[in-house]
Amino acid sequence: MNPMNVPASQRIAFVVMLAMIAVSPFVLYPVFLMKVLCFALFAAAFNLLIGFVGLLSFGHAAYFGMSSYVSAHAAKVWGFTPELAILAGTAVATLLGIAIGWIAIRRQGIYFAMITLALAQMVFFFCLQAPFTGGEDGIQAVPRGRLFGVLDLANDMALYWVVAAIFIAGFLFLYRVVHSPFGQVLKAIRENEPRAISLGYRVDDYKLIAFVISAAMTGVAGGTKAIVFQLATLTDVNWPMSGEAVLMTLVGGIGTIFGPPVGALVIIAMQNELAQLGAWVTVVQGVIFVACVLAFRKGIIGEIQAKFGKPL
Repeated sequence: MNPMNVPASQRIAFVVMLAMIAVSPFVLYPVFLMKVLCFALFAAAFNLLIGFVGLLSFGHAAYFGMSSYVSAHAAKVWGFTPELAILAGTAVATLLGIAIGWIAIRRQGIYFAMITLALAQMVFFFCLQAPFTGGEDGIQAVPRGRLFGVLDLANDMALYWVVAAIFIAGFLFLYRVVHSPFGQVLKAIRENEPRAISLGYRVDDYKLIAFVISAAMTGVAGGTKAIVFQLATLTDVNWPMSGEAVLMTLVGGIGTIFGPPVGALVIIAMQNELAQLGAWVTVVQGVIFVACVLAFRKGIIGEIQAKFGKPL
């Protein structure tokens, strides 16, 4: 896509985002920032499905968690380098997305959401019982290794720049998908699926491709997270993780480009600051979420976009 066709507001927002990514590790804890970037990519991948196709999935934890497990196992047991471990996790998440998507896209609305949730819970119970996942203990002490066998990722700062590069590449890829002719068809399906069918588009094929792309990018986020935290657990694949993606996207702004990363930053920062409250974190988080929904119905970026009339 010609950069000159990109709206000025989005170019400015992207430059601001790059500046924040470049400056943040010198003033904030790199591991916290890497968590934000992983979940920002997770939320952006989820937003492709709900924001641009109109499909609400409650099962994205399946791809995030399974990729996390496979990447962790590949790095620890098979001795894969970090980039190959992440690719292995992404490949499995993609295959899982094909299988689940092929079943789920045949339904719409709440039926689609419930099918994705049910199938994701099957993946959760598989991970609970499978020998390679470590059960309730998960996979611990995952080696970060050396990128391409050269760059030592044991250093948090070195790993941060790798994670930042992965996020930027994933974000730009999703941006390109949304603003391609393929993305325009996805928006047409979201707005009026019967009309898209009447125009001759094979709607189910488009929805399946979008579903698989979303699952694959979620897998990249999950695999990267496993390398960063040197850990893969049942938390990654359990249904509340899917809720995290929904929450981040809603808070940031559904159907916006920069909304999901902003939502991820807000939610992860909130969890980090409220950690001292223990079990009350979810209660406080729920109250803040309700307040955000009431005050920012379109999400933070969505409200800014509506106020200034500029695409973000």
